[in-house]
Amino acid sequence: EVRLVESGGGLVQPGGSLRLSCAASGFTFSSSIMTWVRQAPGKGLERVSTISGGFTTTYADSVKGRFTISRDNAKNTLYLQLNSLKTEDTAMYYCAKGFDYNLRGQGTQVTVSS
Repeated sequence: EVRLVESGGGLVQPGGSLRLSCAASGFTFSSSIMTWVRQAPGKGLERVSTISGGFTTTYADSVKGRFTISRDNAKNTLYLQLNSLKTEDTAMYYCAKGFDYNLRGQGTQVTVSS
């Protein structure tokens, strides 16, 4: 059974930083593509970033240069470093296995507000 548990969200001021984590279990994490997606209030899911098993990364234009995705295969953990946060980054952030966003965790809330 695929299990994904996100953590690390919180309330931060514009310009601040957060580091999100996603603990994975129930599948071969090291060879799996992993994705961070987010959902802002009243909006649909938006892909934020993806990392392959070979550590190739891609980013949405809206976060490029500010967010960094990484993974620790020894710990079966996915990360997302969020820097230079903007109010429009406010959303529930989820990690997902591959590109099937139905296989995602319960999410962690990121709120950017002064």
